[in-house]
Order: sequence, then structure tokens, then C-alpha cells
Amino acid sequence: MNIHAQEHAVPPAAMTKEDGKAFFLIFASAFVVFLAIALVGQTLGVQWRSWLPGAESVKSVTGGVKAAVYTFMSHLQ
Repeated sequence: MNIHAQEHAVPPAAMTKEDGKAFFLIFASAFVVFLAIALVGQTLGVQWRSWLPGAESVKSVTGGVKAAVYTFMSHLQ
């Protein structure tokens, strides 16, 4: 395992109220952006699931957007 990743890892119990607010703000913002992309793609009849990371195998729009947001959030450090 990468030593640098261990140094920056924050256990969930150590998450402060400000960290929780920041996480929610990033999650909500990404959800709105990815939802807009999905709705535009759905309206145009395009295969939008291939555009969003993690949404390829999900059947519903909200499930695909949620999967994409969680995949996106996992890449943030």
C-alpha cells in the first residue's frame, strides 16, 4: 500500500462537522452536474451511461448518476 495514501487517510470517526459539510457539498454539486448530463443524454436518446464513470451497468437514471458520483468521489483525495 502506498505510504502517502496512509498518511492522508482520514478514518470516518475522525471526520469533523466541516468535513461532512464539504463532502455533502461536493457530492450534491457532482450529483447535479452528472444528473444534467444524464438527462440531456436521455432526452437526446444517446447512450449516456458510457459517458459517466461507474454508470455503465446501472439501469435507472438516478442509480447511474449516484454510481458515477461515488466513482468520482473515490478519486478525490
